[in-house]
Amino acid sequence: MGRLYYRKRPPAEFDLFQFLATMISGTLFIVAAPSGAGKTTLVSRLIEHDPRVRHSISFTTRAPRPGELDGREYHFIDVQHFLAMRERGEFAEWAEVHGNFYGTSRLWLEQRMTEGCDMLLEIDWQGAQQMRRQFPEAVSIFILPPSIAELESRLRKRGADSEDVMARRIAGALGEMRHVGEFDFVIINNDLDVALGELQAAVRASRLRYPRQRARHPDVFRFLDQD
Repeated sequence: MGRLYYRKRPPAEFDLFQFLATMISGTLFIVAAPSGAGKTTLVSRLIEHDPRVRHSISFTTRAPRPGELDGREYHFIDVQHFLAMRERGEFAEWAEVHGNFYGTSRLWLEQRMTEGCDMLLEIDWQGAQQMRRQFPEAVSIFILPPSIAELESRLRKRGADSEDVMARRIAGALGEMRHVGEFDFVIINNDLDVALGELQAAVRASRLRYPRQRARHPDVFRFLDQD
């Protein structure tokens, strides 16, 4: 894959973020949703149908569960290693959940995207805010259920939660859904096949944005660098 070179001095109003975006040919997709909206199923099917999209692999200090492999579900590291990475500012976002640390490596993502990979990160709305600050060119997508009643129905099918637990889950989901306006695309998952088609359309449309096209096809845009 070719590289983009500037043959003349950039103008005074040069946009640094725009310039950095053109040096990275891959796109970062941030996908968030409340529990029960069908995010995991949609993302799995998207990756199955689109080999250009790869799942971002986070770092964690928790122990691997049966069947999990290092470098596939997570990068499993010890606490000392994680804290050292955090101290060096290597994480685009990180959080502590139930006594374990989880983090997304900014350097790892940048390396993959510089190689031309489209990376997809499943995350909550708070992590999405952190990621957008680190990657202003990221494409954010929120998955909504068709209604609160349908969301509750899906959650009840998952297990035998008490009414108190179910009420907290619904309240938490509503809290997440109130941040839907912060995202670039919104997909209402009423029908899985339709929602998948809309997710694929969002991915395809994002790839046609000017910075991505220029980074992926520098020779086509070389005329812009000529006097």
